[in-house]
Amino acid sequence: MKNNSSHGFTLIELMIVVAVVGILAAIAYPSYIEYITRSGRSEGVSAVMNVANLQEQYYLDNRVYATDMTKLGLAADPFVTEHGHYSVASAGTSSFTITATAQGSQASRDSTCTTITMTSAGVKGPSTECWK
Repeated sequence: MKNNSSHGFTLIELMIVVAVVGILAAIAYPSYIEYITRSGRSEGVSAVMNVANLQEQYYLDNRVYATDMTKLGLAADPFVTEHGHYSVASAGTSSFTITATAQGSQASRDSTCTTITMTSAGVKGPSTECWK
């Protein structure tokens, strides 16, 4: 007698695996995009806080806020964050407003926080969602 045992997968088994992988991808992809968006936003918030600290230090030394970011020791005015997600600018002499504007893919992914702002009075904008 011959033993006709086969080794491998049937088409049904393969289709079930493809369906399960598809369902998992449909759930995971939006979460991944949200994570990437929030991590890019944190780069913008960090840059705004850094410039605010530099402005306050400059104010202590000169009794006015810097009108040019290069006076704060930054390479350019406006400067682009490390990963290129935001362009950060600051303006003012007796007070300042720092604005981080989303660039490239961050601008298209993050419609809630295309700009992140902070004033010398500590007012943060445009919403609390941007500062989480």
